[in-house]
Amino acid sequence: MKYFLLLTLVAGSALGDVSSFGPYQAQQPSGQQQYTTEPIPIIRQEQVINPDGSYKWSYETGNGIAAEEQGYVKNQGVPEQEAQVAQGQYQYTAPDGQLIQLTYIADENGFQPQGAHLPTPPPVPEEIQKALAYLATLPPQSPDTREYRK
Repeated sequence: MKYFLLLTLVAGSALGDVSSFGPYQAQQPSGQQQYTTEPIPIIRQEQVINPDGSYKWSYETGNGIAAEEQGYVKNQGVPEQEAQVAQGQYQYTAPDGQLIQLTYIADENGFQPQGAHLPTPPPVPEEIQKALAYLATLPPQSPDTREYRK
């Protein structure tokens, strides 16, 4: 208890007068959106949770953010194959003014997002495509016919 009181006194004296502290505003280059602490109204909100594990929710805010998701339990009653499935979408305006829209599905195969703003991998080089096509024409090898070096 003594240490708590001592710590409280030290912290209080170290802070001094905090009445001049205001809300945090990130330093942005001119022309970009400034962040504020002004409350954003929720225009629409819905939430449904069913006893079977399925659900649905959605919302929309006054500053253009919107999201929705629905989900269910796939293969319910089969413990080795049960998987929670969720699919949905959200959108918002980025600080640079770009409208970001993302759709997704999440299931036993993981989270799979899609959106025009997401980076895409470069195309597979033609030489690699030819090599893969050639390898696909070869007959499968069994482990007994492979040679292993020790």
